Amino acid sequence: MKIKTYEKYNAVVVELKGDVMGGDDTKEFNQLLHKLIDEGKKNVIIDLSGVKFMNSSGLGMLISGLTTMKKENGNLKLANVGDKIESLLIITKLITIFETYESVDEAVKSLGE
Repeated sequence: MKIKTYEKYNAVVVELKGDVMGGDDTKEFNQLLHKLIDEGKKNVIIDLSGVKFMNSSGLGMLISGLTTMKKENGNLKLANVGDKIESLLIITKLITIFETYESVDEAVKSLGE
């Protein structure tokens, strides 16, 4: 998995690419979120458009990220959730926990509301 970040208005967009399988990637992802929190950046959009596959450990990584951001009164939203990942979220009932959006722009707009 590759992680790339950029800022868009009042949010930090975290692009995940490849297979999200947890493991070592989880540590890198959590370090990134803590670094953003330390910088006072508490609005995070996870762009999943480049994700081909996600397993349960990858889902756990996202749940952990959501928990981390919520503890700091932040936001973590998912954008560009593909059909496979969306069905994974529905099956695990996590669709009710994560806010999902069709695009990064929609997710960013939702922060202003």
